Amino acid sequence: MLQISLFPNKSEFEGLCQRPSLDSNSLELTIKNIFDSVAFNKDKALIEFTKQFENREISEVLYTAEDINEGARLITNELKIAIKKAYDNIFKFHKGQQLEIKKIETSPGVICWQKSVAIEKVGIYIPGGTAPLFSTILMLAIPAQIAGCKEIILSTPANHPAIFYAAQLCGVTKMTKIGGAQAIAAMSLGTESIPKVHKLFGPGNQYVTAAKMYANKMGIAIDMPAGPSEVAVFADETCNPAFVASDLLSQAEHGADSQVILLTTNEEIVTKVISELEKQVELLDRKEFAKKSLQHSKAIILKDKIEVITFLNEYAAEHLILACAEPEKFSEHIINAGSIFLGNYTPESAGDYASGTNHTLPTNGFAKAYSGVNLDSFVKKITLQAISKEGLQNLGETIITMANAESLQAHANAVSIRLK
Repeated sequence: MLQISLFPNKSEFEGLCQRPSLDSNSLELTIKNIFDSVAFNKDKALIEFTKQFENREISEVLYTAEDINEGARLITNELKIAIKKAYDNIFKFHKGQQLEIKKIETSPGVICWQKSVAIEKVGIYIPGGTAPLFSTILMLAIPAQIAGCKEIILSTPANHPAIFYAAQLCGVTKMTKIGGAQAIAAMSLGTESIPKVHKLFGPGNQYVTAAKMYANKMGIAIDMPAGPSEVAVFADETCNPAFVASDLLSQAEHGADSQVILLTTNEEIVTKVISELEKQVELLDRKEFAKKSLQHSKAIILKDKIEVITFLNEYAAEHLILACAEPEKFSEHIINAGSIFLGNYTPESAGDYASGTNHTLPTNGFAKAYSGVNLDSFVKKITLQAISKEGLQNLGETIITMANAESLQAHANAVSIRLK
């Protein structure tokens, strides 16, 4: 079930924080060949790769507006209402992240400020796989829509009605039928039908992840380095073991390479949670994925909350659930996490779907340096400054002194010529 680690030394924390390894280097040649083929043959290469890798026949790489309308019409009314409610919450949360322009007079006559400008063209990848991740369209296209991105390209091999409905709702401008690394290549390079984008977003398998990293080397921005999904749960005596087990399983069912971590200072909690895991996992349609995930996941018993905090900040979980007393107060000690879920009634799946926060989060320890996707992911900040004649007179000698000290005479002259 879970690998149990009882009172490990701090020297063991780094090893316990290791994720399942992903070797993207071995994929590099395959990815390069795909990119080279798409660069040379464009749409034709995409059609051939779709047949080769997915055994799927297509004659066009884009969905027409009629295709999208027809697909969206097949959605059930119940799901439509649910998606619209999630849309409203996600929109509201991300709309609140817009930058208020503040002009700052740094010294008399010297005014500086910054403005947000949308990235013109963004590409969103949604995998086909075993789950139609229409929720990720909401998470990525809504902030792109709020930011004002002119082109939002959605590429997915999935054809669930909710995919089409979400694309319509979120202002997707073009939707392609292409999946896998070839979709990333198409959006990175551009083809006859698919525009070249400036930044790529979205999850995917090891081929998609390797393709995004390859695209990044070519100068295309990406949302963040990605790996298998993960959750850490800190549970104390106030937790509900059934709730904790359900949270661990909600992450484990993503795939065999997902990782879940249970942290506690009470060995009895581990026993109760494992008992619940054994009961609940048998009820899942995706129980085989969950069981494989649990085999390389861990239950770790630490001696006190200080050690728990140390471990959590070392692990830097994508999702962190605090099923403990005073969870908000405890969260003040957490500096490395993608998203934190407070208390017994805040399941991770709320953030995955409809509370309003974004579920595209840094994995594999990258939460030490990366934020999750937010409105800022879809904009650039441009600084502006305006200096009056009097302002330059006030600041001029400072600039000249510093420029001369760096032996940059022309820099100094650009100021002194104005002062004369």
